[in-house]
Amino acid sequence: MISDVELIKSLQRIRLIAFDVDGVLTDGGVYVGGDNELKRFDIKDGHGIVVAQRAGISFALVSGRASGATEMRAKELGITEVHQGVRDKKGVVAGIAERAGLTADQVLFMGDDIQDLGVMGWAGCSAAPSDSSPEVLSRAMIVTKLAGGRGAAREVIELVLKAQGSWRAVLEAYLR
Repeated sequence: MISDVELIKSLQRIRLIAFDVDGVLTDGGVYVGGDNELKRFDIKDGHGIVVAQRAGISFALVSGRASGATEMRAKELGITEVHQGVRDKKGVVAGIAERAGLTADQVLFMGDDIQDLGVMGWAGCSAAPSDSSPEVLSRAMIVTKLAGGRGAAREVIELVLKAQGSWRAVLEAYLR
């Protein structure tokens, strides 16, 4: 278990947040009808991504499934690092970090199921929604109070911005 002081130090180094999609940015449900696939994304998670980008944090989406809904949501949020149908999430996230000139300790990965364990172990900081698999929950540095697709990503983003001293500026921009 990591101490609060160690966690804050880890969060202060974060420059890239990479998310799994299904079960993290969505509730894990997929609605399929004919040629259409629908997913529910939380607006607060999306807004958190937008304000964190303004504060200098980069984002990536790394999913084991390919989905047009994920591509559409990433485009809306200005996320250009979108990798779908990925088997080796650790390799993909490490490659993103390397291209950006970042080290593992500058990366936070948030996942919810066992296919995320490798990249969670590699990243300098790992997070999981409260409804993640037990194996993931036991290895995550941060376990959110909220479930996947229900504000868990926003919860992590706020922790990062608060640790980095950026959250007050975000709030003040909206108070003007």
